Order: sequence, then C-alpha cells, then structure tokens
Amino acid sequence: MKKKLILESGEVFHGEGFGAQLETEGEVVFNTGMTGYQELISDPSYCGQMVCMTYPLIGNYGINRDDYESIEPAIKGLIVKELCDFPSNFRHQISLDELFKKKKLSGISGIDTRKLTRVLRSKGVVKGRIVDENADENEAIQSLKSTEFPTNQVEMVSTKTPYANPGRGLNVVLVDFGSKLGILRELTQRDCDVKVVSQNVTAEEILLMNPDGIMLSNGPGDPEDVKGASELINGLLGKVPIFGICLGHQLIALACGAKTFKLKFGHRGGNHPVLDLAKNKVAITSQNHGYAVDQESLKNTDLEETHIALNDRTNEGLRHKIHPCFSVQYHPEASPGPEDANYLFDEFIELMEDFKK
Repeated sequence: MKKKLILESGEVFHGEGFGAQLETEGEVVFNTGMTGYQELISDPSYCGQMVCMTYPLIGNYGINRDDYESIEPAIKGLIVKELCDFPSNFRHQISLDELFKKKKLSGISGIDTRKLTRVLRSKGVVKGRIVDENADENEAIQSLKSTEFPTNQVEMVSTKTPYANPGRGLNVVLVDFGSKLGILRELTQRDCDVKVVSQNVTAEEILLMNPDGIMLSNGPGDPEDVKGASELINGLLGKVPIFGICLGHQLIALACGAKTFKLKFGHRGGNHPVLDLAKNKVAITSQNHGYAVDQESLKNTDLEETHIALNDRTNEGLRHKIHPCFSVQYHPEASPGPEDANYLFDEFIELMEDFKK
C-alpha cells in the first residue's frame, strides 16, 4: 500500500507501507547500525520514536526468538530504504513484515533514508507521521506542530510488578526504567541473583532487600521527566554500590547536582568510539540516547568525568568521588554491537565485593 512520511518541518517522503496498515506518529530519529534491527525494535528506549535506518537493506536475516530486548516493542514505527521480503538465515523464523503485522506496528519502505538523515542532522530531531498516500499534507504538518507527545515514557515501559531472576552470587537490584534484556543477561552470566523492580520504587524498599549492588537501567525520554529518581538515588548513595547505564547515567548526574541537555540528533548505532580517560583506551560502543550530561555542570559536584565521546566530545561516563558509584552513557551490554565495554560489569562485581569486605 502506498504511504508517505510527513515531517513537521514540511518534508514529505513517499514509499510503501509494511506491517500493520495503521497511521502512526512519533519523534523521528536515525540509527547508523548495519545490523540489529530486531534488538532496536524491541529496545524500550525507543518508546515514542520512529527510527530511520541509515543502512539501506533491512530485514535480510529475518526475526528470531533469541534477539529480543523486551517482550513487547515500544517503538512507534520503522523507516527503511529497502525491506527484504525473503530473509535468509539459519535462525530466521518470521520476516520483519510479519512481526510488524503481529505486533500491530507500522513501517514505511522505499524512502530515501540518506536524504532523511541529512534533514535530521541539519534540523535536528523532528516529529513525523506515516499516513496514507491520499492524506492531506498541510493538515498533517499543522497537526504535528501542535502535537505534544507524552512525557511519561519511562512509566509506560517499566515493569509494573517486581520479579526475580535467581542466581547464587551477589544480590543485585535492577531498577527498570526501560531495561533491555541484555543487562539482565550480563548480570546472570556472572551468577548474580537479580531482582527487577519498577521505576517508582523507593530507596527504603530497595534497602529492605539487602542488596549488594544497584543497577540503574537504560530507558526512554528526558531524564528530567523521571519523577522521584533523584530522591531514590540520594537515598542509596554511600549505602550500596551503584552502576548506571544510559538513562541511569543521566539520572545519577541529576541526583548529584549536574544538568542534562537534549542533543540535536542524538547518538544511535553500534559504532561510536568512546575514550576511557583513565586507561587512555578507546572502545567502540553501542549507543542509543537523545540527551547528554552537561560537562560544565559537573564542576560543582562530587562527580568526575571518566569517558568522553570522540565524535563530539560529549560526556560518556562518570564516577562519584566519595561513594561507590559509577555510570556510562553507552551500552556495555551491546545487544547488538561490539562487546568492547562489557568489562564494566566485571568492574561492578569487583566494586560490590570490595564494598562487602
């Protein structure tokens, strides 16, 4: 079916719809990954967003049972140059189009994704809508300009009920702000006894679990919209080791008095170089964030910068000067992407063991 993508900035892209033939709208962002579309679609951090894939051919290895990062996708739509109708891979079970039909998600193919990416790099992230070919463009543009998207994305994707992933090792409480299953996999591979709790948990409730460490997960949206996070983190600092990833990293910064800001077009993909300042080593990392920590605001806090992005010199890591707490802006659990940085989970284990001693 003929569809078109309309941006609030006025650009219109014509293509073919796939998946559920439903109108959808969201914040349009781009991802530079060559693979990993299944993990991307199921990453809760994409809640409320339509993702443009810069790699031209998407869907060529299909969808399998093992690479999901959540049970239910939170993404609003997918924008691709060419959609593969006949995937070929030994793990392939269904096609991308079939998955979108089953999950009632809409996508559009046949789009000049290189041109769209250049628009996003020039104008920044904009709102967009996938509509039928005959839809009125001016009406859609005016509607998008006046549309306010929800700011409670974390609440939308966080688990409503605590659950356990048992192990025989250290007791870790994972605060789910929109956690990818990759974080859980890395912790369980290290035999951690993991308890996953909702984003609205209190410090008192966590301390009753007698944890050896706290993991603050990734998640969607503006960190300043996550109510109660600063109180939670300040209630735990110094009492138990903390490791934050992506949104968890930004929330630690806010809790300690720093500030965050929205990037023009964000970091999304599996090929971002990050410098570890202490080790003077570069890791190629997987990233997915639209906000960053303001480095200037760190000066009057108890936080020190540990990592920076080599593409734009923005902050990528922090460590608390007094308490056992550290965080990174990128994804050491990858899923998908390079595994250069998963040693950080080992450092978290060592931090918890040292704190117990």
